[in-house]
This record gives sequence, structure tokens and C-alpha cells, in this order.
Amino acid sequence: MSEELVSLIESKLDRRRYQDQHWAGTFWEYLDICRENPGVVRNAYQRLYDAIMSYGCDRYRLFKKECIRYHFFSDPFDNGADGIFGLDFALMQLVDFLRSAAEGYGTDKRILLLHGPVGSSKSTIARLLKKGIEAYSRTTDGALYTFSWMLDEHCEASPEPDSPPSGQGKRARKTHEYPCPMHEEPLVLVPREARDEVMAKLNAAFKPKHHGGKLRVSGEPDPFCRRVLDNLMEFYEGDWRKVMGHVKVRRIVLSEKDRVGIGTFQPKDEKNQDSTELTGDINYRKIALYGSDSDPRAFNFDGELNIANRGVCEFIELLKLDVAFLYDLLGATQEHSIKPKKFAQTHIDEVILGHTNEPEYKRLQSNEMMEAFRDRTIKIDVPYNIRLDDEIRIYQKDFGADRIRNIHIAPHTLEVAAMWAVLTRLEEPKKAGLTVLQKLKLYNGKNIPGFTEDSVKELKEEAPREGMAGISPRYIQDKVSNALVGRQAIEDKCINPFMVLNELEGGLSHHSLISDENTKKRYRELLAVVKEEYEDIIKGEVQRAISADEDAIRRLCVNYIENVRASTQKEKVLNKYTGKYDEPDERLMRAIEEKIDIPESRKDDFRQEIMNYIGALALDGKKFEYNTNARLYRALELKLFEDQRDTIKLKNLVSSVVDDETQQKIDIVKQRLIKNFGYNETSAADVLNYVASIFARGDSKGR
Repeated sequence: MSEELVSLIESKLDRRRYQDQHWAGTFWEYLDICRENPGVVRNAYQRLYDAIMSYGCDRYRLFKKECIRYHFFSDPFDNGADGIFGLDFALMQLVDFLRSAAEGYGTDKRILLLHGPVGSSKSTIARLLKKGIEAYSRTTDGALYTFSWMLDEHCEASPEPDSPPSGQGKRARKTHEYPCPMHEEPLVLVPREARDEVMAKLNAAFKPKHHGGKLRVSGEPDPFCRRVLDNLMEFYEGDWRKVMGHVKVRRIVLSEKDRVGIGTFQPKDEKNQDSTELTGDINYRKIALYGSDSDPRAFNFDGELNIANRGVCEFIELLKLDVAFLYDLLGATQEHSIKPKKFAQTHIDEVILGHTNEPEYKRLQSNEMMEAFRDRTIKIDVPYNIRLDDEIRIYQKDFGADRIRNIHIAPHTLEVAAMWAVLTRLEEPKKAGLTVLQKLKLYNGKNIPGFTEDSVKELKEEAPREGMAGISPRYIQDKVSNALVGRQAIEDKCINPFMVLNELEGGLSHHSLISDENTKKRYRELLAVVKEEYEDIIKGEVQRAISADEDAIRRLCVNYIENVRASTQKEKVLNKYTGKYDEPDERLMRAIEEKIDIPESRKDDFRQEIMNYIGALALDGKKFEYNTNARLYRALELKLFEDQRDTIKLKNLVSSVVDDETQQKIDIVKQRLIKNFGYNETSAADVLNYVASIFARGDSKGR
């Protein structure tokens, strides 16, 4: 059994890929790699932008604007675990920022600040950028390299035992390996006098796939590598070629866990945290060995900005940092350099991003002392979703059938929760006669008579801050979780929309982020709007389940079309029972047309449209069926429901006595709900009982 498991494990491993990712060679071999593939020299912004673009994108139109959905943000590297839904405009701004930085247009000297309400995916975006560049560094296209020094056990350039004291044969020991502490690009070791010409040759061969930026290797080696380089140059009396013989170039894979190229900094207690966590600190154990605290060998270059070199450094809740930390970021962004204690300015190459919420950002704006920091910041708003379908997808990811197996989540349960969440984020429309629920439907792509794409664009433009306030997805997730572990859910093995809506409403009274009573009142009113909309949805489903007799709909459709043809052609209809020709059945036609709000004044136009539609299908060799035209199909369903409702006697469900014939018909309807709409036995019975109670109340909307 153990051998079988070992074989299974080994079958999933790729030894060749491991060897490629851990390649090591000489400096001269690396120059050959650069000549064949100059892209290995890209800077952090170019690499991150290419990582995003390597996964492709889709283009579509939303609110009359071209929109791009980047597949990178669907989390292809972790099976969608951190996938982001509905924030395409914000993500487009982010990618545009990175594109500009990759081109070298100046945004590479700015801090990227993600700003938005709590739970709007700011941290998820940062996590995706880190995961994405890590995954990209494992690919052939994303390969990058650094170097180590080969010296003696004291990190010195000491002569080998058989080496002459001077002259051409002089050689230094190479017994121990000392990695570059900041994972620097090996070409930083090329002297400045020759670097421009080397880069010109590489740029001549560089053909970037996604941008037009040039390759640039800036700055000097870090203090540790600079000292080693100087010692070796002195040992070899200025022979740079021999010095490079002590350089071992190796490929690296960026990794947050290994602290290679990806760093994360989180604010803590100011008394227990200082700026050395960003730029490194003295290693006091090594001072005795090297004799000075200003010797770079006695310094740990392991601050977050050090280890994030060549990659990404994330600052969690950036504006909660002490001012001393923010000062360090000024040079890190504008000059791409940091100042370790007792050492000169040290060059860094990394993407610096942070995230913050509204109150912290307002405090920054009001602080005149932080003007320099504000000037170096590019803010990208990350709002909540305002499109219903995208919000639903968030909750389906957490509460989908693949994750929740023991409890059935009734249809529309997640939909009504998402609907309420989105409604709380929308501003009341200024257009007369337009409700906030209709606005939600327009944003979600639904057609409403009297409103065009231009209308939707106007609605969006009149509320530029829409989505920056409202209920967080976390609150919805918490309340759905509460419903799933509630006593009723455990007993029934099922939760329905009303159980979740009750949890949502009950939690408002002690919601930690909502203190304004007027806001709570509005949110409760929106819950009532959602309940009413849900009632309309399930009434429609029950109507369709009752009228789902395809043969009956087909017969009704044939009857209607025959009468419409006769009406438009000014002919009569053959009565199959009497054998005589009668006038078209105006009462039948109007009973169907009224179901889809065709007014008396437009009945002739609608009937002619239907006949023209049938004629166009015939010209294409297609046959008209009862469900070919969606609008007419809905009208036929509603008419059939009206005809059959009394025969099923749905109102009797709320009484204790139901005759066998009615029960049989109700069972058929229940099975249709299960088969066609995703209910189970419990939720189907609940919906039928609830809709029956609506009819029993004489609800005019339910008739």
C-alpha cells in the first residue's frame, strides 16, 4: 500500500522542472542566457505586468464603455480560490498603472494604494499579485536569476594554498557560497562604464510581448556585494574577469514563504516595531567576528524591502503605519532606494503596494505634513460589486454544492442575500418613476421599457461613488453561515431565503459598522423590497410549474396562431367541432396578449409582428414552435396557468384537507419544481405552501 502511495506522489512530481528552476552556472553562461533571452533582465514592474497579460483577457462592453476582464484575477494558479468578480473597472486601472510603470513613464516611482470599504477585495487583489508573480517566476517566460559569491569560510578573498603571492596565477579560495542577500540581478556586477553598451545590445534583441518598455539595470550592488566585489577587485589587482570567476549565477523562484522577492509588512504596536523591519538590522553576533558594526558582513539585509527586491512588497493597512515608516517609503518609491542603518543608499527594484480604508485615507488628506507622501501615491478605488450576477458568484464560490453537501440551499437563497447587499450599495435614482430595485436590474443587464444603454450610463455617472459604501460581502457570508448551522437547517437539512433574510435583519441591530439609525432603517426597508421581489420570483416559478404541460401549451399556441393568421388575413377560422367557419376568437387572443401587456391599440401591430416572424423563419427553412418566441411563450404559460389554477385548487394547500385528485396534481407540480428549478422535496413543499398562502390571501399580484 505504501509503495502505491509513493508511486502516486512521484507521478505528480516533475523532476525536470525542478532542475530547470534550480539551474546554476557561471557568469559567462548567464551572459549567454541574456543574449538568447533578454527578457530575463526585466524589472519588477515589467515582470508583474507580463505575468498578468500572460493569462489573457476578454473584452466586452459595460455601461457603454469597453471593459476588459483579465483572467489573471480569476486566480488560475489556485483553482479560483481567490477569484475576483465584478471589479473589472478597478482592475483595469490597476493594470494600466502597471503598464505605464513597465513602459517607464514614471508610475514606477509611485506607491500603488488600493482604497475602498472593508471587504471589497483589496487584500485579495494584493494576494493575487503576489501569488501570480510567484507562479510566473516558475515558468520559462518568467525565469529570473541572481548570484552568489564563492569565497573562503570567513567571507574573505584569501589565496589558495598553492597560489603564488602575486602575478597571473594568483587565485582566491572558493570553498563557501554566500548568496546575494537582496537577490539582485547579476548584471548589476557589470561596471557602469560598460553597462550602457551591454544594455543597448540586449535591448536591440529584446522583443517584449505586451509592452514597449526598455530593459534597465540601475544602481549599484547592495553593501554586502559591493564590499565583496571591492575585496576581489583588490585581490586580483583590478582584473574584473577573474573576479567574475567567483560569481555563481542561479535561477530563483519568487516565494513569500521563503522570503524571496515577495514581502508583506503589517503594522503592530509602535513600541515594538521600528523601521529596521523594513531595511534590516545589525547582526550583533557577527560584530566580534568582523570587528565593526559598519561591516556589511555583520548586517542582516533581511528587512521586508530588502527581501522583496525583484518582486512585490505589500503593506497591509498602509496608512496605519507610524510616520517614520512612511518616510522610508518616500525614497523607496521616488529614488528606488532605501537607507539601511550605517550604510549608503541601496538600490531596490520592486513593486510597492498598500491598501487602506476610507477613514484612514481621509485622515491622510487632512494631514498637511504628509503632502510628500500623498504626492507619491496613486490611489485606485476598489468598490463593492454593484452588479447582482457578480455578487451572487461570490457566495456561490463559498456555498456552492461542491462545498455544502449535507444541507440543501433552496433556489434563490444566495440570490436574495446578494440582491439586498447590492441594494444597500446603490444610491437612490434621481429619475422620476425609477425604483432602486429597477436600477439594480438595469445595472445587471436587464431590459426595462423606457430605458436604454444611455439611461444606464447616465445613472452610473450621476452616482460616481456608488459601491464605496453599503453592506460588506463578509456580513452576508457570516449570516448565511449562521443559517446553515441553525437548528431548523440541521433538522430540515435545508435552508431557504426567508431563513437567511431573517438572519440578515436580526444582525443589523448589533452590526459593528453601522451606528446610524437612519441607515439601519433604510436597510430594513430594502429587506422588505427584496422579500416582495422574491415573492414575485417564486410565484412565477409556481405558475410555470403548473403550466409546464407542453402538450397543452402547444395546443394553445396552435389555436392562437390560427386565430392570429385569420385576423391578419381578414379570414375566418374553421371550427373543428361544428364544421363551420367562425370569426377569429378575439377573446382568446386578447387573453393571451394581455399577459405580456400588449395594449388594445397595439394588438394588430403585435399580431403582424408574429406573422412576419413566422414567415422569416420559414424562409430560413426553420419551423415555428410554441417556445421559439420567448415573449409569446411567457404569455402562453401565464394563460395556461390561469386556466389550470382553479382545477388544481392551489389555495386548498393551506387547509388541512386535500382530496386525492388535487394532491396528485400538486405532486406533479412539485416534481416539476424539483426537476426544472433545482428544489428538493422540502423546499418545493415550502414554496408551494407559501405561494398557496399568497393566493389564499387574495393577493391581486398573485392572480
